[in-house]
Parts: sequence; structure tokens; C-alpha cells
Amino acid sequence: MVNVDSAENKTESAETTTQTPKRTRIALIGTGGRSEMYIRAIYGQHAEVAELIALSDVNQGRVDFYQDLIKELGGTEPVASFAPGELTNFIQSNGIERVIVTTPDYTHADYIVEALEAGADVVVEKPLTIDVEGCRRITAAVAKTGRNVVVTFNYRYSPRNTALKEVIQNGVIGKVTSVDFSWVLDTVHGADYFRRWHREKKNSGGLLIHKASHHFDLVNWWINDVPERVFASGGLRFYGEKNAAERGLGERPERGTVDGLGHDPFRLDMREDERLKALYYDNEKFDGYIRDQDVFTGGITIEDNLALVVDYQGGPTLSYSLNAHSPWEGYRVTVNGTEGRAELEVVERAAVESSTDKKTVVDPSATPIEEDDAVRRNGERLVVQRHWEAAYEVPIINGEGGHGGGDNLLLSDLFNGPGVDPLGRPSGYIDGLRSVSVGIAGNKSLDSDLPVRISELGLGVDLSRGQA
Repeated sequence: MVNVDSAENKTESAETTTQTPKRTRIALIGTGGRSEMYIRAIYGQHAEVAELIALSDVNQGRVDFYQDLIKELGGTEPVASFAPGELTNFIQSNGIERVIVTTPDYTHADYIVEALEAGADVVVEKPLTIDVEGCRRITAAVAKTGRNVVVTFNYRYSPRNTALKEVIQNGVIGKVTSVDFSWVLDTVHGADYFRRWHREKKNSGGLLIHKASHHFDLVNWWINDVPERVFASGGLRFYGEKNAAERGLGERPERGTVDGLGHDPFRLDMREDERLKALYYDNEKFDGYIRDQDVFTGGITIEDNLALVVDYQGGPTLSYSLNAHSPWEGYRVTVNGTEGRAELEVVERAAVESSTDKKTVVDPSATPIEEDDAVRRNGERLVVQRHWEAAYEVPIINGEGGHGGGDNLLLSDLFNGPGVDPLGRPSGYIDGLRSVSVGIAGNKSLDSDLPVRISELGLGVDLSRGQA
């Protein structure tokens, strides 16, 4: 490395002087499973532009888990740590420029607002927040501070989703008139939301916000439009104590990590997975968080079957459904236009055949798996058919890593800054608001049995203009 302060180098021309790029000083709050992607990126491909200064969590054991990972990744010494309640002081005392928030959803608004007001930009895992109050607080803090908030919608970067975006954006099927979007979560991935903190709507906003905000963002982005009105229907029809009793499942254990239990396809024993055991089970003593609650116990307040109709300002209508207890995982999207139709079908896990079948791969979109199934096969297919023409298949070219290489593209934009992107994949807080607005309106519709206009929610910003 060139020492730019040496006497010799001071006499060199600018053309021959190499300077080390300035590294962004980062603090990460929330050391659950989602934080690992960012830590690996900072100590790996993006080490020259990013520096992890500190970790924070209510659970010291999880902080220690990632301190060990940092050492494995080549960190010469542990990074600092601080209590979540000390966020403002730590930002201002240590020159933190960006805070990455990977905490439970109900805490997002608190940490986003505090970080912005303390003088840092924010990167936050989806969803941006879970309710109207959180939206109002975030929009007010952005307006007050002028600082930046990025919501990490990695699905935008997945090659199959960008391929569909290109078809629509290039006008191949004409003006979009309607979208039909069906997402199914299988009895590994779907069930997992009913074991964790997500099972209570006060924590996650339910699957309409925690999970479906990804899907609503995709539609908003695909068709370049703003949601206007939402009507929702749904309920808890498979998981939970009442449904278990109706199906005669008998008495259930409160959790899965217990000795002496027999075969149970819905049981999660964290001792069978080294990472889950080290990150969660071994650290219960710090905060009492139980990661493996039984999916058929009481206390679940979220839905497992959902359907929505969403009207858009530009005219299209979205028909959306989500099922969280499917025997396979994936999604189907149909986009109808004035000149034709595009159909995307994705199978991420063709079948869950036993209690131990790839069970530790909770999310098969993030960790691709290979399977043998004579009828349904893992894979993806984008078919376009214009009026009066034969159908044709659009090639999808995947890269390395999660979400078909999309995670790596997202991380590059986060740490290096987005370049010119004709597809408009980088997302800000307005995109986050537009996505959660559908879920917030959907939850309100579920409560009232009536359609809900998003403009009447009072989110603190005009979503069509992106201004207060």
C-alpha cells in the first residue's frame, strides 16, 4: 500500500499516487440470523469500502456468536458492542455514518428514527415498519434530518424477477391491466413463522407485512405504479391450538427442542442444527427467547391463509394470495397487458417429504436446494405470449449466491452506491412505505370487512409523489 504521507510520495504526480478509499463506518443493531449476510459482506467482498465498528443486541450471547464469526472471517480483534439503548450516544461518539437494522419488525421505526436523528443513514431489512404510527414517525424523521433510508428488497435483484421487469418495462405485453400473484410457503418455511416472534401480529404485522411486503414491492416495481385501495380476506386456518384440536392432533408440547418426543413433521429440534443451537438455543438464558415454539399451541395472532384485491392508481388490479402450509414452495405470477400476457412460475422446493427432509434449509430461495421429483421440479420459467402469436420462453440467467445471485447485486449497491440502473432496483424509504401500505391497509380491511383507501391511512407522505 502506498504511504501517501511520506516525503517521497508528496513529490509524486497525482497519476502515480494510490489512495486507500474511505471506508464507511457502520454499526449493526440486531444480531439474529439476517445480520450474517451483512457481516460477511463487510469482511469479504466489500472490506475496502465498509468498516464494521460495532454490534448491538439485547442478547449478549448472539453478539458473542458473531464476534466469533468475525474472527473466522479474518478480523484481528473483536468489534465494539453497545446496548441498544445507547444507540444515539454510540453513533455520535464514534463517528458512525450508517446503521444497519436487522432487529424484529416492531422495533424498526424506533431504531430508524433514532439513528437518523443521531446523524446516521440507515439500511433496514424489510419491512420498513409495521403500522401507521411507524410510517408517520419515519417520514417525519426523514423530512427533518434529510438523511437516507434504504430498505433491502433483494427480490428485485433476483434474475427471474428482473427478467419479468424487463418484459413489462419494454412494452412487450403493452399497458398492464391486471396482475395475478400466488405465493405458497411450504410446511418448513411457512411453519417457521408460527414458531418465532412473528406469530404475534403486534411483533410482525402478520404475514401481510412481514412476508408479503416483499411481494407487494415486486408488483409496485414491476408495473411502476402506486397502490390505491385494498380489500382483504383471510384467517388462521391451519396452525394454532384451535385448528389442531379440530383435526384431533392431541396434546402438543410447547416447543420442539425436548427429549423423548417421537416423529413429528412440525417439530423443530434446534440441537439438530449447529447454527440454530449456537445462535438461539444456547443463548436463551440471556433473554428467554424461544425460537422453536410449537406451531399448534395457543397465542398465534397472525393469519396463514390470505387473499387481497389491490387497485392501483394507474388502473391495474392485483389479485394476491398467500398460503403458509403448502406441500411445495414457490410462486406464480401472471401479468396481463393490452398486447399480451407474461407468466412466471417458480418452484423453490418441490416437496417436503419427511420430518427431516432438508428441514434446516428454512428459506429455499436464499439457500437453493436440489431435489428429485418426477412431477414437480425445482426451477423457474418465464413465458411470454403476445396476441395473435405463439408463446415463447424468456431465458433467465442466474448468478452465484442466494436469490439467484441477487443478494450479491444488492450488497454491491448498498456498499458501493447504486450506479445507473435502467431497471430501478435500488429502493428507498418511499418504496418501503408503498409496500407496507398494502399490508397495513390489508390488516385494517381484515378487521373491518371493508375496502381501505391507502390515502386515508395518513402515512405522513403522498405515496404518488413521495412528498409530505
